[in-house]
Amino acid sequence: MSQAPATRQPVLFLGHGSPMNAIEDNEFRRSWQALGREFGVKWPKPGLVLAVSAHWLTQGWWLTAMEQPKTIHDFGGFPQELFDQQYPAPGAPGEARRIAQLLGDVGLDESEWGLDHGTWGVLKPMFPEADIPVVQLSMDYGRPPGEHFAIGQKLRALRDEGVLVVGSGNSVHNLRTMRRDLAANQAYDWAVAFDRWVGEKVQAGELAELANFKQQGLAAQQSQPTHDHYLPLLYAAGAAEPGEPVRFFNESYQGGSIAMRSIVWG
Repeated sequence: MSQAPATRQPVLFLGHGSPMNAIEDNEFRRSWQALGREFGVKWPKPGLVLAVSAHWLTQGWWLTAMEQPKTIHDFGGFPQELFDQQYPAPGAPGEARRIAQLLGDVGLDESEWGLDHGTWGVLKPMFPEADIPVVQLSMDYGRPPGEHFAIGQKLRALRDEGVLVVGSGNSVHNLRTMRRDLAANQAYDWAVAFDRWVGEKVQAGELAELANFKQQGLAAQQSQPTHDHYLPLLYAAGAAEPGEPVRFFNESYQGGSIAMRSIVWG
């Protein structure tokens, strides 16, 4: 079997949870920091990060194509320390144009968006120097799940070119049912069941089945009432190769109804 090219990158799906995870000294932030240290050791340092965040929903698909994307603080009710955070990673307009050609029928955003907390919240602990260019891909929320998975499959080719594909969301995300009194190992039965289904499909390599999540009925409805946080998983799963090594981490919960499950392929 031939070895993967030296530039070959893994694929990541990172459960980002509360924005405070970006700055608190907790198990989630520490795990992102540890993951970042694997680059340059297990994998080469990425030449570009292509991020898909739960927090950029659009009509049609768009790519950030500005030289210096702004840090977006798209949340409320948190300490000023969180709003003071900046992630001044450069953009990559030329790469954005090239990726747009690869994907087809994708717009280029040269001024409006930037890096939202779904993206910088996980990248800042991983790559604190902010010296890796970042391009963010939006999600057309009105399109069926299978189309999001198909976009992810098109992204797969970028991995051999030193591009790190990162999906940032949550396998279970229901803010209305959160309970602050629950420990990280406690969750609603429906949350555990749906998150376990996700893990089983990933472990079995049945990645296309993830797009059929609504067939899980009530557990899916309760775990993903709007499914914006689920869709980034489909991009990451689409970019993964069938049969390649997979590992899980952060297999716990926040507030009983946010699953922090994170996945590395490669």
